[in-house]
Amino acid sequence: MAIALPSRRFLRRAAIPSISLAGFLALLALTLWQLDRVFPPPLPEKLAVSTEVLDRDGQLLRAFATSDGYWRLETRLDQVDKQFVDMLVTYEDKRFWDHDGVDVLALARAAGQFATSGRIVSGGSTLSMQLARVIEPRDSRSLGSKLKQMLRAIQIERRLSKREILERYLTLAPYGGNLEGVRAASLAYFGKEPKRLTVSEAALLVALPQLPEKRRPDRNLKIAHAARDRVLTRMVSSGLLGEREAARAALDDVSELRRSLPALAAHAAYAMLPKAAPGQPLRLTIRKSVQEGLEQVARDAATRLGPRLSVAMVLADSRTGDILGEVGSANYFDASRSGWIDMTRTVRSPGSTLKPFIYGLAFEQGLVAQETLIEDSPADFGGYRPKNFDMGYQGDVSIRQALQLSLNVPAIRVLDAVGPARLMARFRQAGVTPILPVNEAPGLAIGLGGVGVTLRDLVQLYTGLANGGKANTLHDGAEPVNAERSTATILDDQANWQITDILSGVMPPQGAMQRGIAYKTGTSYGYRDAWSVGFDGRYVLGVWVGRPDAGAVPGLSGYVSAAPILFEGFVRSGLAIVPLPSQPAGVSRPKRDDLPVTLARFGAGADGLVQATATEPAPTIIFPPDGARVDLGTASADASPLVLKLQGGRAPFRWLANGKPLVGIDRRRTATWQPDGAGYSTLTVIDAAGRAASVKVFVE
Repeated sequence: MAIALPSRRFLRRAAIPSISLAGFLALLALTLWQLDRVFPPPLPEKLAVSTEVLDRDGQLLRAFATSDGYWRLETRLDQVDKQFVDMLVTYEDKRFWDHDGVDVLALARAAGQFATSGRIVSGGSTLSMQLARVIEPRDSRSLGSKLKQMLRAIQIERRLSKREILERYLTLAPYGGNLEGVRAASLAYFGKEPKRLTVSEAALLVALPQLPEKRRPDRNLKIAHAARDRVLTRMVSSGLLGEREAARAALDDVSELRRSLPALAAHAAYAMLPKAAPGQPLRLTIRKSVQEGLEQVARDAATRLGPRLSVAMVLADSRTGDILGEVGSANYFDASRSGWIDMTRTVRSPGSTLKPFIYGLAFEQGLVAQETLIEDSPADFGGYRPKNFDMGYQGDVSIRQALQLSLNVPAIRVLDAVGPARLMARFRQAGVTPILPVNEAPGLAIGLGGVGVTLRDLVQLYTGLANGGKANTLHDGAEPVNAERSTATILDDQANWQITDILSGVMPPQGAMQRGIAYKTGTSYGYRDAWSVGFDGRYVLGVWVGRPDAGAVPGLSGYVSAAPILFEGFVRSGLAIVPLPSQPAGVSRPKRDDLPVTLARFGAGADGLVQATATEPAPTIIFPPDGARVDLGTASADASPLVLKLQGGRAPFRWLANGKPLVGIDRRRTATWQPDGAGYSTLTVIDAAGRAASVKVFVE
């Protein structure tokens, strides 16, 4: 039987629909391609995010809001808890990794639910569609807006990888108020980065972006709680969580507290801002844990010290010069304390904190040993008459005692010998240029604070003491890239050890435990600045206390006001104490009896005698005056002794009455004498330099 074949005309007619469909599809594809080129999605290469200031380990120290007032922290997947990401994808878009921007099955399900229930049960939006809505907010919830989101989602998928889409969503998703992105939300609601979230915390962060204002836990706690629980229930039905795990998470409280974002190292962070580039975090050498501890110490100390007083602190690694903690004021935003002023960079008088370097130069030059005796008594250095802080004098003391007790007159005696110009040259060599009064050359007053330095300057000098005599230039990352950094010798290693050994023996302030650190305190003239600088075998911490307006504070002192903060700062920094260096080979600390004659007393010549300087006054008996008649009631049994007083000279002193020595040698400038009877007597005093003074009196 023959089979009739279709005619050619029939075949031509049958082919027309297929050719027309192919043409239509090609035309549609061409149109979509052209539209995609003409109307690309608004995907900037760099998002407008908050400027972040990070510590040396990449932890957030401080963030600055965007120009439109939002906290929007750029987020990478490795910065977010993986379980949170899994919960987010499961809850919002379980086929995220497979579709091309639009999940047809999810849309069909949503349409069916709407048709059967008459309301929107689930939206069917993918994370790509939600990102499209975030970067290009819709005007209404119309079908046209939905179609536009779908087209934008397809465009986004063509331009970004799945990972990039997810990271942009995590950066831009709304979380209530001016919080955008999961990092800002986690820091604000939980006080931590979203790297390690609890199940409860992760569920809340999954729920918030759907209705961020309505579900804000700081305003609508019950609604936020219920939304979190719905996410937990969905995770159980999806098999991502077990029932027990979800039940335990549901028992966790939802905090209604919205915290401030980290705001550490305010002064250093603001100094970094001019370097900010879009999307590029700024880095400091500061370590977050150290900074947190020091800022808390400064706040607590300022509260104890009283109103208008501020505290500044700098902690540095002496081996590198890296600043690990930097507190410019007790509170940047406290106007009553002028908190915006960075007191680590403000020039002030350093008080006695430069004395270790004076003695260090003397050790270098072989002028002193630790047990060398030196006179602490009133002295006149060409019209400059230094006085001790307590207005008293100790007489003969060792160099070790003079530095530990921070006696002023011995320090000036030594500075007079080593030379102020040499001391200043050594400071400049170490990268620090103290500020002198206008048109004045370095004088002896610099030894007691008659010069201007900053807290950073002091810490930089003390890095030399902590680092075997080699001082390193300080830097915190805020300096210009081409800023000069150097290492210079402040003292040779042998002299450096002698100074370190002396300072390590200074008694801790009352209530503080010895922590194996060496330290020095200082108080500026007029009680305006209190200082304390200490170090172990690696780290140096400097503390300043005072009023930013340089006002006097009665009772302020380095030992009482600043030293306790220093010791507490070392504790709260969290840094393990590094032992001070051991005694170098060839360095000795001889006892006083073992010293050569030239080192037994400061200023002794080859014959061991102390030569009085031309500027040092000879002893003078000021009471009783020469030729005086003194009624002591010698005729009675209870006759009073005669009080003797002198000025000038070098202690200790030996008194004689009529050529016979009184008992003992005395460092004090007062003595008593009980005459044998009435009549003329000659009283004589001899000082340590062999100079004598006499008066003749008549005793009645």
